Amino acid sequence: MTEPRYLTDAEKLAVATAEAKKGLAEGGIPIGAALFDEEGRLLGSGHNQRVQGGNPALHGETAAFLNAGRQRSYRRTTMATTLSPCWYCSGLVRQFNIGRVIVGENENFFGGQDWLAENGTEVTTVNDPELIRIMTDFIAANPELWNEDIGED
Repeated sequence: MTEPRYLTDAEKLAVATAEAKKGLAEGGIPIGAALFDEEGRLLGSGHNQRVQGGNPALHGETAAFLNAGRQRSYRRTTMATTLSPCWYCSGLVRQFNIGRVIVGENENFFGGQDWLAENGTEVTTVNDPELIRIMTDFIAANPELWNEDIGED
């Protein structure tokens, strides 16, 4: 049996979106991510688990990265994330030279994506209406939790 391939940005982002919805259903912050190789094979996916796991380091991108396991190189990989990556997650992308990032939305939060682009990462922003709505609704209902997640007082 062959592994499924996620060839379009929409297909890749759909994996991250499913993770975000899973996190929300678990009572967490609805941010999901997925890491793909250059052939479109899913290496790993995950969602923000700061609330569920009590672990401030488990953002969506870091969960996907951890679930992907060791790779010889990340230069030809693509990270799909439902929300513009914060500075912490942007640092992960830079540290391991992930070649491309697909941003589901950056209207509710604009992280380090310009810095990533300035330093050689290809960044594509979709601004998907569903993802914008999910985060807008979550932030309105959970402002203290959201501020904790982004490091605001």
